Amino acid sequence: MDNSVSLKRRKDIGKVLFQAFAILVGLLVLFPIIYCCFVSFMKPNQIQSIPPTIIPKEWTLENYFNVMETTPIGRFMINSLILAGVSSVIRLVTASFAAFAFSFYEFKGRNLLFMICLGTIMIPSDVVLVTNYQTISGLHLVNTYLGMMSVFCVNAMNIFMMRQNFLSFSRTLQEAAYVDGCSNIRFFFKILIPTSTPVLTTVFISSFISTWNTYLWPMLVTNQPLMRTVQVGVTMLNNEDGNVHGPIMAASMLVLIPTVAIFLIFRKKIVSGIMGGALKE
Repeated sequence: MDNSVSLKRRKDIGKVLFQAFAILVGLLVLFPIIYCCFVSFMKPNQIQSIPPTIIPKEWTLENYFNVMETTPIGRFMINSLILAGVSSVIRLVTASFAAFAFSFYEFKGRNLLFMICLGTIMIPSDVVLVTNYQTISGLHLVNTYLGMMSVFCVNAMNIFMMRQNFLSFSRTLQEAAYVDGCSNIRFFFKILIPTSTPVLTTVFISSFISTWNTYLWPMLVTNQPLMRTVQVGVTMLNNEDGNVHGPIMAASMLVLIPTVAIFLIFRKKIVSGIMGGALKE
């Protein structure tokens, strides 16, 4: 009896220690964001004070007003929303149809084609940056939303996730649907898509966040200030006097709002989608 009580007590202590360690690691990861938030409400003299302080002595919205007066941050956020939202929807469509073909169609070279598709993951995006720009420039799509979205419309990892999810469906379900006269398109839209909501949500949200945070490609294919995305627009806050820490931190907090809101709303869907995409029949 004493041994069981002692064992239970050791397990409880172990759980408490693990939770304390997890909280500590979480705070370390979140500390830069928390510090960024505090700095965005500081006055310039406190930001540059030595020794540095973490919590503002006097809270102010001066940095946020500075951002809105210096740059068209609203237009930048609209550009980023269009880029991230539309390209994520297109990526969702292409990944779904490609995964459906790789999962339910039998054709010669299917596995080879799928391996080639996965092989593109190993190619760094910087390697094809110049080639992509030459293509977009040749099509006269510089300074257009289509030009910015073009490289984000297809992603091999999203195809892989959707394929793994579709492979978890029983073949008997597909055969029964075909016996009842269900066509491929109807089977796709009426059966597969409604039951794949977690994975679809995961693909969309992960695509949205990654595209929202992209910097290099939108900067490369746009040279008009009003076509800039929000990540590129933040760099416009740099000036000669160097007193930009507060405004940049304020702009960074504004940039974080959409992605954090989406993640908090759909976090359960994201976790279940990742788990579902990892399963295979």
